[in-house]
Amino acid sequence: MNDVYLLLGSNIEPEKHVKLALQSLHDSELLEVVNISSIWRTKAVGASAPDFLNVAVNIQTTCELHCLKEMVLGEIEKKLGRVRTEDKNAPRTIDLDVIVFNNQIVDKEVFIQDHIMLPMAELLPDLHSQDHGCTLLKLSADRL
Repeated sequence: MNDVYLLLGSNIEPEKHVKLALQSLHDSELLEVVNISSIWRTKAVGASAPDFLNVAVNIQTTCELHCLKEMVLGEIEKKLGRVRTEDKNAPRTIDLDVIVFNNQIVDKEVFIQDHIMLPMAELLPDLHSQDHGCTLLKLSADRL
């Protein structure tokens, strides 16, 4: 079984889309939701756009990383109307990203970007940054 930490984010009807994405994860036969962080409101990064709602989710799945991204997360994004454009910072109905897969950090921005750091610190407070020499909890506390 693979232990995975996801980040969900939305800034187009975010209350609606985050709720639908969480329900889609719960409904998936390919994974089990283990834990969910609080929902955090953060500023959009790299664009003048509405604030995002972000939530971290810990799941267990038999899917390998590529399968999880393509067959589960990508399908949820598609179902909820995610449109990918050249502007990676464009507003979106939903974004589902793998942050940690089996204790391997997939997205190093977890130690830099508030929209990832704050919700993830609730679920993985002891995740350690070699570059910063401290835990995710410590880094996130410095941001509040």
